Amino acid sequence: MEKDIKTILSECGFGFKKQLGQNFITDKNLLASIVAASGVTAEDTVVEIGCGAGTLTRALAEKVKKVIAFEVDKTLQPVLAQTLAGLDNVEVIFRDFLKTDLKEFELALSGYTVVANLPYYVTTPLIMKIIEQSEKCKGLSVMVQEEVAERLCAKAGTPEYGAITAMVALRAECSVVKRVPRTLFFPKPNVDSAVVKFTFGKGIAVTDREKYKKTVHAAFLSRRKTLENNLINSFNITRARAQEILTECGIDLKARGETLTPEQFALLSEKIG
Repeated sequence: MEKDIKTILSECGFGFKKQLGQNFITDKNLLASIVAASGVTAEDTVVEIGCGAGTLTRALAEKVKKVIAFEVDKTLQPVLAQTLAGLDNVEVIFRDFLKTDLKEFELALSGYTVVANLPYYVTTPLIMKIIEQSEKCKGLSVMVQEEVAERLCAKAGTPEYGAITAMVALRAECSVVKRVPRTLFFPKPNVDSAVVKFTFGKGIAVTDREKYKKTVHAAFLSRRKTLENNLINSFNITRARAQEILTECGIDLKARGETLTPEQFALLSEKIG
């Protein structure tokens, strides 16, 4: 790709769509560091969600066995025809990943890693779809808004800690591997970003995922209420029973949801049945 990405976008008459959160990576050093941080190798298949102008797609394709890239904006076709020219290991699917049947999609794959600059307006639903539905995803390395990155990787007892933090812990450990200033995107977004890496296979053990999910959502139903009150309202149990369960789990009766670790949520979800 010899031409500058801005030149290609201009020549193709591409118009940015604000509602799709289109902010493309232009810095080659950043692209290289995202690929390196993901840990992908020449034997890997990578799924990219929201390939945009294809800059990250190309950087990945030059390092891995195959890239399957999802993109909702079909007007990017002429742009991608130029940015991905000469590559025979890239498949672009013009479809909304959120509407994709993951079970069906994964049938032809033995395993894959997700590496992406996620569209900011659907970051959480995309991550949760993979966390909750994927059976063959080996890892996740994604660019998100810095504020979202803080929430994903938060520790119990901090203001950033919430339901999504506890839900992610079900499948993976996550950490911020790189902070990225807004100046490295085109057009420049209003916020800074961060690359978050999820290591699958390091999640917590639970016997019933649905019950864990319900317990977590109950705990954060109202952050101002105690965990005891949220459990009473969500599970239709008496105060005495709620107190009994919390005591059995070694949880303070005045505790709030944000003070519980994922492991404590797992124990609580097993006792509450």
